[in-house]
Amino acid sequence: MLRTLFVFALLCVAGYCHAGIIRGHVTNERGEVLPFATLFIKGTTQGTTTNAGGQYHLELPDGAYTIVCQYIGYRKVEQAITLSGALQLDFQLQPLSLQIKEVIVKGGGEDPAYAIIRQAIKKRPFYQQQVPEFTCNAYIKGMFKLRNVPERFFGKKVDKQDMGVDSTGKGIVFLSESLTRLSYSRPDKIKLQVLSSRQSGGGFGFSFPAYINFYDNNVSAVITQFSPRGYISPIADNALAYYKYHLEGVFSEDGRTVNKIQVIPKRKYEPLFAGYIFITDGDWRIHSTDLILTRDYQLEIMDTLKIRQTFVPVDSAVWRIKDQLISISLKQFGFDLIGNFVNVYSGYDIHPGFKPKYFNNVLMKYDTAFNKKSIAYWDSIRPVPLEKEEIKDFHEKDSAAQARRDSAVSLHHLDSLRKHQPPVKLQQFFWGGVKHSYYFRRDSSLPHHQLSMRPLLTQLEYNTVEGLVVSIEPGLTLDLPKDQSLTIAPNVRYGFSNTHLNAYTQISWAQESHLNRRYGSNLWTLAGGKRISQFNKQQPIDPLTNEVYTLLLKENYMKLYENWFGAFSFHRSFESNAAISIGFLYEDRIPVENTTDFVVFKNSKKEFLPNHPYELADVPFTRHQAFIASLNFSFQPGQRYIELPDRKIAIGGKYPRFEVGYTKGIHGLAGSDVDYDKWRAQVSDNMNFKLFGELRYRLAAGGFLNSKSVAIPDYQHFNGNQTFYNIRYLNSFQLAPYYKYSNVEAFYTTLNLEHHFNGLLTNKIPLLNRLKWNLVAGTNAFYVNRDNNYVEVFAGLENIFKLIRVDVIAGYQSKDATRIGVRAGFGGLLGGALFRR
Repeated sequence: MLRTLFVFALLCVAGYCHAGIIRGHVTNERGEVLPFATLFIKGTTQGTTTNAGGQYHLELPDGAYTIVCQYIGYRKVEQAITLSGALQLDFQLQPLSLQIKEVIVKGGGEDPAYAIIRQAIKKRPFYQQQVPEFTCNAYIKGMFKLRNVPERFFGKKVDKQDMGVDSTGKGIVFLSESLTRLSYSRPDKIKLQVLSSRQSGGGFGFSFPAYINFYDNNVSAVITQFSPRGYISPIADNALAYYKYHLEGVFSEDGRTVNKIQVIPKRKYEPLFAGYIFITDGDWRIHSTDLILTRDYQLEIMDTLKIRQTFVPVDSAVWRIKDQLISISLKQFGFDLIGNFVNVYSGYDIHPGFKPKYFNNVLMKYDTAFNKKSIAYWDSIRPVPLEKEEIKDFHEKDSAAQARRDSAVSLHHLDSLRKHQPPVKLQQFFWGGVKHSYYFRRDSSLPHHQLSMRPLLTQLEYNTVEGLVVSIEPGLTLDLPKDQSLTIAPNVRYGFSNTHLNAYTQISWAQESHLNRRYGSNLWTLAGGKRISQFNKQQPIDPLTNEVYTLLLKENYMKLYENWFGAFSFHRSFESNAAISIGFLYEDRIPVENTTDFVVFKNSKKEFLPNHPYELADVPFTRHQAFIASLNFSFQPGQRYIELPDRKIAIGGKYPRFEVGYTKGIHGLAGSDVDYDKWRAQVSDNMNFKLFGELRYRLAAGGFLNSKSVAIPDYQHFNGNQTFYNIRYLNSFQLAPYYKYSNVEAFYTTLNLEHHFNGLLTNKIPLLNRLKWNLVAGTNAFYVNRDNNYVEVFAGLENIFKLIRVDVIAGYQSKDATRIGVRAGFGGLLGGALFRR
């Protein structure tokens, strides 16, 4: 009843409030449009922004208003109006007439801009902390469009239609808009409520306000993955060490004197801005900014990133950002991409009075109907008019998406999916792999089963035990009801030298589940058969690397044994990103020996090492059985979430990740010969120190509580590396032998630590700074006892071609000579993201 009365009251009020609308254009004195100009009602932060065509509209209740229009570099205009219905109101702005202050600068003297900047630096902490908490609304419109697309990319033909561009390679490839409620409390509490969001063609869109604060010493202008160091603000405490300044002139606005100051980086290859910052005289606050980042100043991937901000008064003492425009451009590999994100902030409340526990571990929350808003809704709340191509993109892609949804479960669509699958070609069995889907109808969806097979040529291996190996690895994935899937993956392997056939099958059942209204996922795995395994279950050397060293250098590092096995495991991932796993493994372990000495280049001075690890020659390995149970748990406290209407998604936290594990070798069960108890614990984290780089570490400890009967596969092995190639930087020892330090001691501890300088130091070294090759350094160490310990230190360069990392390492062991070596792998902007382990 109360809800009905409330709705009726709102309808009555709405009936008496007749809304008017103001439309118009903003141009300069030559009639040229001024894109993304700022308009607002004087005395408030309610307003709008012109689009790229200089058009705007503003819906208001009928009444009297003063409309303010401003644009960086032009004189602000105010227009008093009386609104009744619709009104056409155009603005023509005149360029600022900058005046030079009457300051006498003697030869070699200081530019007047420096005195202004010093005052702004002094006031920076005040303005940074002036507003302890606030709320506001943020309208965000993001758009990327391509102006050119290559015909081929890395040898493959580019499907322009699939990318959403026309035959000339032009068109919008991403378009979204959203309205988000932003709540902030000092020093770092943020909560975002996504009221509405949509993306052209369907999707969540982009709803996170890019709130760039130049009152911070270190400005996060780009996502951390692309710029982990951040950028130095033109009014940072140490800005005078990085920037030069020039006073272009001053102008008067609303009785205030505003200084236009050119910001000039002193040196290339530092994380610095260029452009203009406008500072008010007397109170020394930021009036507006027009700044740019380029590749010369540690911008990655993109060619340019421009940031334009306009500040307006919220009250007599506080100014906040009214609108912010971020524009990017990128030309890479024949792609020509431009884009922008328009953020319009309104409805500031600088005294929100948050209730206790208002800020919690949910960073962003989507309303239940965030993606179900009508076109009329978007037209009513949108402060930036859509451009013609944007209207067309929304209409065409949304209509096409709706048509796909409407026809998704039709028999015609089902037949079409079945008929239009590409035929399987013979060469796919050898290179590229085979995939074939079987579509069917279930309720309101069209799920599919998939049959696949990995290509035979990429599965060819060579080792001294089996000789040439060919493997057949088909797979069948069944799409089951209620977000479940079943995967059946056989593996058949034949060694031509030892003539052994090994075959096993793994069955995995994955399900999404809700436990006490918390989202999570379960994975059940059952496997069994006969296989060949490395003694170190972490597989310290991959087959391809072993092949190269075996065939070309006559160095056979991979050590193997065969086993009949049965395995069962359960893995649960929780909503909090914590995970628990339980496993049982039975192995009938069979020793194997070298059966071939074939190499490409004959070298009589070298002999292959035996398959039994020579470092453990005094440890016998005979046929035996092992029944092993294991339990593992990992978690990261302080987890933060994005909350969707039906679930939460963990996005990480500020604390380290902890892992613990326990393994039990059970004697006598199913004839098991092993008898041991083994534990381990580790903590790992990435710590970003911005300008000073990023520290990553992994600290672990463990040992045997009981070691009555331990076979070589159950030893504590340290991941060594005796090859030139390495990517397990935080889980290996780059120069250590594979099995020399394996043990069954009661305690061990390990440390892997590396610091990524991300341009610090190397940005001052010629050539390296132009290439953006960055320094990385660190140490890897373990300690078991006085006779079994190892330390290595390394320094190297990463981000070579954005992919490669090369280290020089020195390894120390108390009873051995110092080892010096070089290792190459993947690291840097792309290499680190793609191959981090």
